[in-house]
Amino acid sequence: MPLSWNEIKSRALAFSKDWQDEASEHAEAQSFWNDFFHIFGISRRRVASFEHSVKLLGQRRGHIDLFWKGVLLVEHKSLGKDLEKAFDQALDYFTGIAERDLPRYVLVSDFARLRLHDLDEQQSYEFPLSELHQNVQLFGFIAGYQTHKIQEQDPVNIEAAERMGKLHDQMREVGYSGHELEVYLVRLLFCLFAEDTGIFQRQQLQEFIEERTREDGSDLAQQLSALFQVLNTPTDKRFKNLDEQLAAFPYINGQLFAEILPIASFDSAMRRSLLDCCALDWGRISPAIFGSLFQSIMDKTARRNLGAHYTSEGNILKLIKPLFLDELWTEFERYKNNPRKLQEFQLKLRQLTFLDPACGCGNFLVIAYRELRLLELAVLRALRASDQLALDVSSLIQVDVDQFFGIEIEEFPAQIAQVALWLMDHQMNLLVSEEFGAYFARIPLHTSGTIVHGNALQLDWNDVISAQKLSYILGNPPFVGAKFMDANQRADVALVFEGIKNAGLLDFVAAWYVKALEMMQGTDIRCAFVSTNSISQGEQVGVLWGWMLEQNAKIFFAHRTFAWSNEARGKAAVHCVIIGFALHDISPKTIFEYEDIKGEPLAIEVKNINPYLVDAANTILTNRRRPLCDIPEIGIGNKPIDGGNYLFTAEEKDEFLLKEPAAAPYFRRWLGAHEFLNGYHRYCLWLGDASPADLKKMPEVLKRIDAVRQVRLDSKSAPTQKLAATPTRFHVENMPEGTYLIIPEVSSERRPYIPIGFEEPTTLSSNLVKIVPNASLFHFGVIHSHMHNAWMRVVAGRLESRYRYSVGIVYNNFPWPENPTDKQKQAIETAAQEVLDARAQFPDSSLADLYDPLTMPPALLKAHQKLDRAVDSAYGKTRFNTEAERVAFLFGLYQKYIENL
Repeated sequence: MPLSWNEIKSRALAFSKDWQDEASEHAEAQSFWNDFFHIFGISRRRVASFEHSVKLLGQRRGHIDLFWKGVLLVEHKSLGKDLEKAFDQALDYFTGIAERDLPRYVLVSDFARLRLHDLDEQQSYEFPLSELHQNVQLFGFIAGYQTHKIQEQDPVNIEAAERMGKLHDQMREVGYSGHELEVYLVRLLFCLFAEDTGIFQRQQLQEFIEERTREDGSDLAQQLSALFQVLNTPTDKRFKNLDEQLAAFPYINGQLFAEILPIASFDSAMRRSLLDCCALDWGRISPAIFGSLFQSIMDKTARRNLGAHYTSEGNILKLIKPLFLDELWTEFERYKNNPRKLQEFQLKLRQLTFLDPACGCGNFLVIAYRELRLLELAVLRALRASDQLALDVSSLIQVDVDQFFGIEIEEFPAQIAQVALWLMDHQMNLLVSEEFGAYFARIPLHTSGTIVHGNALQLDWNDVISAQKLSYILGNPPFVGAKFMDANQRADVALVFEGIKNAGLLDFVAAWYVKALEMMQGTDIRCAFVSTNSISQGEQVGVLWGWMLEQNAKIFFAHRTFAWSNEARGKAAVHCVIIGFALHDISPKTIFEYEDIKGEPLAIEVKNINPYLVDAANTILTNRRRPLCDIPEIGIGNKPIDGGNYLFTAEEKDEFLLKEPAAAPYFRRWLGAHEFLNGYHRYCLWLGDASPADLKKMPEVLKRIDAVRQVRLDSKSAPTQKLAATPTRFHVENMPEGTYLIIPEVSSERRPYIPIGFEEPTTLSSNLVKIVPNASLFHFGVIHSHMHNAWMRVVAGRLESRYRYSVGIVYNNFPWPENPTDKQKQAIETAAQEVLDARAQFPDSSLADLYDPLTMPPALLKAHQKLDRAVDSAYGKTRFNTEAERVAFLFGLYQKYIENL
């Protein structure tokens, strides 16, 4: 496994200090680079050579200072030499390097300065040696990390969606709605695109509207209806006396304009809105905009109920590159100098097929098609270079939209997906035309993608495309939590989940995993889905992935939790994972890690990817009722079900006691997760121990009791109604007699440690925290350690991106140190007390403040680091290079424990 970034930074800092005074190019340069590679845990000798000889122009020989084939070329100079000249010298060597060995990176240095050139991204980075530790991530490719940068989309996409959304709203307001409006908009979208991409003449639609319709818009609908009819009529079958301006439009075909629609109605404002749309350059717009458009014209309620969401191009690429695209490009690089192999490879591209069983507006299919066409274009360029290319440009292109299949439950997005594939096809044809100097267009339309309007959970996907002919399943199924499905959705998943135990815990998206895996049986199909991160956390893992593993599913790549960008109006905050799987083993396997969930991923090659998306064995954690190890049992806090009648702020308590001073002995401090973390004071009126005689003396208290009784009687839950018979008692009562440990159920993912602490028995904890009675400093120390928090971060469920600490999955399954010695326990207890002492130095700071990464006091961080070392030592480990390695160790220990049960 790669070294951790912290270790790399530490080594880089030491390296900078060791070499800060070196000056001679020849005396110590090789030692310099040997030590440089050591920073990243790599032996230079294993990957790169010094003084690599190459043949230069003019029969001269050159010697590259350091050369790592296909990756890195280093040119080293004495102190103070010109790095620009060094870079030019490095580029001179390229003429003597075989094409397959050309490096992506060029690094030049004079000891005091380093300049890295990324030739693929055309980016350069320069900094002094003293700042190397601040820039080590630029060299992630050396350590085994690889940054995957996704380019942002053109803002014109959002502008186009907004303008079309406005026109949609105007047409709906005048009464043109439903199916007719949806078809009308799709046609307009096609026409807008067509006039900026060569299907129509430039501005042909805009001029038609401006010149042939009145400014008040009164005749615009009739003129557009005539245009739609013309676009659906072959040129040789049009009326001979057809107006010249209409006759100039081409025949489109493809059934896009076949349906006869009711005449719409426009006014001056609507005409201006359409002309505003015409004013945009639709040639700049990716057909993926159609998904964004669909989002922009749906109201928020419909969007939430349908579970619809629009994935940015960047996030689509995160899925399709490791699913198939990276491998295909690697294959192309292998064959690009072999014409026969290239022709076979192009035929292979033509035979690939793709199914998105929740395709929405076709975003995944459209981008996948574009990338496949770009790869085919690279093939054609290579064949042209070898003079193995036909002259007829129309015969060059083999990849077509009929290789793409989709299922979509709503009619409108299904129509958009169909058109979007055509439009992307045309964009790519324009690119081919530009490349080969001959115009190429597939108009009239003859082939099309297959987009089925239907319910993917009810359809047999083999009716869309046979599994024996399918290569890849991909997509972004709808996000609906298990508790939020409507009756129809529950009925759908019930059929899909039949025979899967505890399937009621599964989110809606899990049904697509099950359907996909069933279709994949007996094939080499590969599948990847974007999903909410809940699919790989908490109880769902045991239910879904327990079944998936039984079916022999194997994960071969995964993006761990990240926050995606949404290009539609009203962006929804969603935290996702991407999981690629197959029924056969695929290597290498890659985990994409996110140091910042809003940032770029780092790719790490691993041996295995388990259902928790870590490099560890395929272990499934069950919802265990008792702890795996001999430790105190954990439980939830108290749950009153009182309608808030027994809970008070400090001010409310004081005001109540002015009316009812006799109630003072019955007030207890009340702690939920919010109060515990932020230091807020709330109070609870606990009457479970009050005698009837005392209660009779407190009329204000009796009012509260009666209110609680009424709240419970009014409940729709039968068990809650029964509780009305004992209104002074709580639904759940958990009141330890001694000091106990408190763990908040939900905690921010930004914190390196979930804050925990001891509380006295006089304090009542709510059901929003977990409590551990009879916990010692040893238990506090282990639970509060990096070891336990690393485990929790992987296996816990989440509320959005925040950690949700659970009894049955996190705590009860955690593998504690195996037979720690008294000395090791004492070390943990001592370090745990020092953590508490460090906190006590800041009595004015809440736990939220103390554990915020930006404000955590150095003294507290130091105490935690000492505690982490003590806990690691109790596990018999002194060091882990990465958190993934730490978690893999814990999974191994867990496996050992359960085997001995």
